[in-house]
Amino acid sequence: MDASASKVGRRGTIVLPAKLRRRLGIEEGSFVVAEERADGILIRPATVLPVEIYTAERRAEFILNSAVGAQDYRRARAEVKRLGLDPDRIKHHRPTKRG
Repeated sequence: MDASASKVGRRGTIVLPAKLRRRLGIEEGSFVVAEERADGILIRPATVLPVEIYTAERRAEFILNSAVGAQDYRRARAEVKRLGLDPDRIKHHRPTKRG
């Protein structure tokens, strides 16, 4: 492992050496994680995944689509109504008739 010094610029910017960036796959616009350690700071590549914030309608869709059987489907519909939504207005698949 090679060590190299970098100067801290305005607003805390640090320039990582090109050789190190290439080896680690860090490109312009890449995300990194800076983590405080007892002996300094660890900077490593990060993976950023999009997060979906579920609307009430999307939660209702999950509830209705996860029902298995008629009794479970009735419970799912009741739960969706408790969310203040009309189950018939939520796009979903009704379970097959088997209990």
